[in-house]
Amino acid sequence: MSWVQDNIARLRETLPKEVTLVCVSKFHPAELIRQAYDAGERDFGESRVQELLEKHKALPADIRWHFIGHLQTNKVRQIVPFVSLIHGVDSLHLLEEINKEALKIGRIVPVLLEVHVAQEETKSGFSIEEIADLQPLIDLNHAAPLLREYPGLNICGIMGMASNTDDRDQVLREFKMLATIHRNLFPHGGVLSMGMSHDYELALQEGSNMVRIGSSIFGERNY
Repeated sequence: MSWVQDNIARLRETLPKEVTLVCVSKFHPAELIRQAYDAGERDFGESRVQELLEKHKALPADIRWHFIGHLQTNKVRQIVPFVSLIHGVDSLHLLEEINKEALKIGRIVPVLLEVHVAQEETKSGFSIEEIADLQPLIDLNHAAPLLREYPGLNICGIMGMASNTDDRDQVLREFKMLATIHRNLFPHGGVLSMGMSHDYELALQEGSNMVRIGSSIFGERNY
């Protein structure tokens, strides 16, 4: 068993069975991804379109690729045919572009709305106020208007990141905010993607059902 597989085994012991593990493989070589794949992992996260395209061609076809970075609208067309989930949809303009490209190929693309709750201004996403304005469209009890407007999309949940701080109370507050927003938007369930290597255990406390783990599996990234 490789050290990557050892890391996965230890990590899996801390995750409830209902939580989806996305192995964040960005900046890591295909051979390390193959080791995680051989350990049974199928969900992998990438943040650069060109790198994702290369790995998609080189690695097994049953991998579920997650795009977890900031997606430029001019790159949408390249990943829409195969991506399993786009995490960071942070604007209506991006929603519209993904929908347009999905309709061209007759595919419904799963996406998550990114919500900004962290203190860092560098993090992107819809503000809490903007999400509140969208609620009448994406509440599962009133989903038809959204589906008519974006028939190429499956808006299946939200994602977000907490502030990069050692203040556990602040991180918990921000995860709690995301969890509350998620319950309001998706009262009957849906994906709540929050938590990374350094804070996923706090995210699990607040109900995360999808975590994005990179360095705890693959080590530090090779930039």
